Amino acid sequence: MKKLIFILFLVLLFFQKGKSQTDSSFALITSIEGDIQSFVVDNMENIYILTSTDQLKKLDAKGDSVAVYNNVKRFGKLSAIDVSNPLKVILYYKDFANIVILDRLLNVRHSIDLRKTGISQVSAISQSYDGNIWLYDELENKLKKINEEGKLLLETPDFRQLFNEVPQPQQIFDQDGYVYLYDSLKGFFVFDYYGTLKSKLPYTGWQNISVTSRSIIATKDNRLQRYLVNTLSLKEDEIPGYFLPYDHLQFRGSKIYAHSPNLIRIFRLPK
Repeated sequence: MKKLIFILFLVLLFFQKGKSQTDSSFALITSIEGDIQSFVVDNMENIYILTSTDQLKKLDAKGDSVAVYNNVKRFGKLSAIDVSNPLKVILYYKDFANIVILDRLLNVRHSIDLRKTGISQVSAISQSYDGNIWLYDELENKLKKINEEGKLLLETPDFRQLFNEVPQPQQIFDQDGYVYLYDSLKGFFVFDYYGTLKSKLPYTGWQNISVTSRSIIATKDNRLQRYLVNTLSLKEDEIPGYFLPYDHLQFRGSKIYAHSPNLIRIFRLPK
């Protein structure tokens, strides 16, 4: 009898251990269904959904509707949405070199015609820590900062003077005193807020990139990539098969947001 009880105790212990490991690694938290063509998430876990009818909808962390913007196609096809500041949403239209700035309730605050400022070809934009806008001017090969009126506040030297092979960044991230420019063929180029190159990170082919205070998180070949800023090391995790298929992933806090047609699934990020 004692032996049987001991065996049952071991089985229960093993079950609880396996359950704990499962719960701490890629566990599904919830899902959101609807007309969802693409999405982004801010650091308050508000979700911004672009629909097939070109509406931009804002949902709070519980999935409740907060606001709607109906004039998405005013300047043609939307190229990018930046929600790094939850109080301000940036819409970028590459074909017409135009930026639209919305408030937290998706009302239009301002718009910038970049061509009137002498900037006609921009490959990437991002909000800056001080409420301004970073952009990469493809014609002048410079990282620039402008304000909401389009006034130039700062620019780097011509990248052709800095690099043997000029990077062509597709994304810009502003985080903790540094500006990260990402070229999928050449890796990360890290600048300080004065436009001085500080370092380069040779990670190419990364997708679904998020930059946090502790790490750069991305995917490559169905593996989760995490560059740990403090230790300068790279950690990898296999992405489970039940994530498939997905069109886009986004990382916020301890969560992974996975998009597939008309569905967002929210998982727990493994430690």
